[in-house]
Amino acid sequence: MLFDTHAHLDDRAFDCDREALISGLPEKGIALVMNPGCSLESSKNAVALAKKYPFLYAAVGSHPDAADEVDEQVLEEYRLLCREEKVKAIGEIGLDYHYEDIPREIQKKAFRMQMALAQEVGLPVIIHQREALADCLEILGDFPEVKGVFHCFSGSAQTARELTAQGWYVGFTGVLTFKNARKALEAAQAVPRDRIVLETDCPYMAPEPYRGRRNDPGYLYRMAEVLGELLEITPEEAQALTLQNGKRLYGIQ
Repeated sequence: MLFDTHAHLDDRAFDCDREALISGLPEKGIALVMNPGCSLESSKNAVALAKKYPFLYAAVGSHPDAADEVDEQVLEEYRLLCREEKVKAIGEIGLDYHYEDIPREIQKKAFRMQMALAQEVGLPVIIHQREALADCLEILGDFPEVKGVFHCFSGSAQTARELTAQGWYVGFTGVLTFKNARKALEAAQAVPRDRIVLETDCPYMAPEPYRGRRNDPGYLYRMAEVLGELLEITPEEAQALTLQNGKRLYGIQ
């Protein structure tokens, strides 16, 4: 059984068949799914979805692309959502300097505010980091008690070692299956076995041989197959390993 530790099932890409798809996930071997928010609106939608399905959980937070919405009022709404039993993390939050649609200073302020919220409510964080590693690590350094996962990890093996040594988990997507995935494979090999989790980041990042299609948790088995080969264990052992890691990360019994 698999744990998709990062799936955006509230995304509009699933509007045409969301209920049928989610209901059918257990038959595809999906034991648990974490659905993070990307904005206040999507966070509310993620919580509402999690209430409908026993295997679905939610995180609440504003993605860097929505950093300009973060103020004290929005934080208070997140604070209230954190009281919900199915909310297990703050995220996804962080920094993204690729397009810079949102100015860096606004992103950093929103990131700090949400890290402070995570520290206050005692929840792990789901970190989105793109071309902003130095600034991201600087902010995380101000909140040493807050840990969680670097999702959709794209860094080096050395960075993966440093993060896991500090207590972080590292999430890998369908990139593991890509033909040019040498960097991701090296990073995955560098992560201690008790710190690696798998995710689809759906509807994006579909694995081979499904690239170009809408991604969904049903494709997560491909990542487990590749991880098993990488660690020289069976796909079933890779599934069990990452399931337990994900449950530990999010405090799910």
